[in-house]
Amino acid sequence: MATSAHEASSSALGYLFQAQLALLELLRGAEERPDGAISLELHDDVAWEQSGAPSELLQVKHHIRGVRTLGDKDDDVWRTIRSWMDTHDPGDAHGPWLTLVTTQQVRPGTAMAALRGPDRDPVAALDLLISAAKESTAQNTKLAREAFLELSGSQRAIFVQRMRVVDGSPDVDGVDNAVRMKLRAALPEDHADPFMRQLWAWWYEQVVEMLQKRNTSVSVNRLMQRVSRIRDDYTSGRLPTLVKREDFPESVVEELVDAQFIHQLLWVGAGRQLNKAMVDYYRAYQQTILWLEDDLVNIDELAQFESDLADEWSREFDWMLEEIEEDASEFQQQKAGRILLRKMLDQTLYRIRERYDDAFFSRGKHHELADRGLIGWHPDFEERIKNLVRAISG
Repeated sequence: MATSAHEASSSALGYLFQAQLALLELLRGAEERPDGAISLELHDDVAWEQSGAPSELLQVKHHIRGVRTLGDKDDDVWRTIRSWMDTHDPGDAHGPWLTLVTTQQVRPGTAMAALRGPDRDPVAALDLLISAAKESTAQNTKLAREAFLELSGSQRAIFVQRMRVVDGSPDVDGVDNAVRMKLRAALPEDHADPFMRQLWAWWYEQVVEMLQKRNTSVSVNRLMQRVSRIRDDYTSGRLPTLVKREDFPESVVEELVDAQFIHQLLWVGAGRQLNKAMVDYYRAYQQTILWLEDDLVNIDELAQFESDLADEWSREFDWMLEEIEEDASEFQQQKAGRILLRKMLDQTLYRIRERYDDAFFSRGKHHELADRGLIGWHPDFEERIKNLVRAISG
């Protein structure tokens, strides 16, 4: 059972590494292949595309620290070669580049070493691979070695000519730092961590899209646009939105169903707004926590924003009271309250930051103020809140 659990853990780490490495590879190739795109599990583990066709296939191998160096008889080498032979014509001189990316260091004097870096020597690598294929007695690689040796001499030469090895790749713990180094010019100096969390969250969404074949690839241009957009959120007057609408857990409904701001909505007959109000309230609350944790806003800034909202509400509430007849019916009072509610939730005068205009935050803050009894919609909301508190405490 322990061995099985270890294998499952290693496999999961391998898939995670593959997904992370694809982002790093996309950043690495941005300057050389500005029109390129990266795909996952389409042409290979990871693949570069040009105009929809694969231009480079990457087999990705992840190993924990301390694993021995990579030699020509190792399983990783022959599993990779077998995969390339099974999916693409080895003798196609115009076929894509074939790259093995590994966290291991290659062993000196091997074919893997000869295929590494700018001083590649595919001729020497071919001889070494033929020798390894003939000399190895490993059963795990037997079929792959036999298939390689069955290729004609010209096929093998072309096949190996297209091979490359990238060793010493950062492992799953180091990819984030490598990505940061590639993005160092774009990273906001004081907010690199939240920036990276946003980028990785976006990238994992793209990974899911590719694995489910809803999108086949992500282009360099699309990545750089996303980096630029996230970077803009950390410039003066802006803030990043860190909580999405779909992040709202349904379990929260039970927690909020008896909240004071929900009663306030019901008092003015706005029952159809309950679910949207819960989502806005939850998002604004969670958003506030995340901004504070990342030092993107401070308590004084939030207090000033809430004060501005409450002051504007006070003015509009007084106007509502001025216009309601003293003997107004409950129906008329509810209607006036709904008009006030809509006007306040639609207000755009005050923002937490000048260029932050996601409306959910202002709406959610209004509901938060209503939940604290600082503002309300029904002309008689203060008395009703007192009765509600007495009923709960009693």
